[in-house]
Amino acid sequence: MENYFSPVLSGETLQGLSSLGLAHMGDAVYELLVRSWLCVHGKATGHGLHEAAIRLVRAEAQAVGAERVRPLLTEEELAVFRRGRNARPHTVPAHASRAQYGGATALEALFGWLYLTGQHERANELFCLIMEDIT
Repeated sequence: MENYFSPVLSGETLQGLSSLGLAHMGDAVYELLVRSWLCVHGKATGHGLHEAAIRLVRAEAQAVGAERVRPLLTEEELAVFRRGRNARPHTVPAHASRAQYGGATALEALFGWLYLTGQHERANELFCLIMEDIT
């Protein structure tokens, strides 16, 4: 039986995924990490929890996080990051600039790639660095 809760894809399979496909997965991974972080830190309850999550997963916040971790990435991670940043989505949200959206997409692609390659500890390490100054 396939394990969809913790899949690990081969390099060849990952190369076949588009950068937007990696970002699609990374969006979910990043949101799960944010929601977990909020619950662990008791930041909010009910509707406030939803609002806090939205603030942290918006393109603007992700772009800041992307710039924070970019200097710490390995060459392989940087290649995935660049691949995500260079993706050409059909739309950009009105609340974000194209540069912010590119940074957010890069971060999401990286988190998607880390998840799909089974590098959960590295994804957590980078996420913790992003969240370091959030209190």
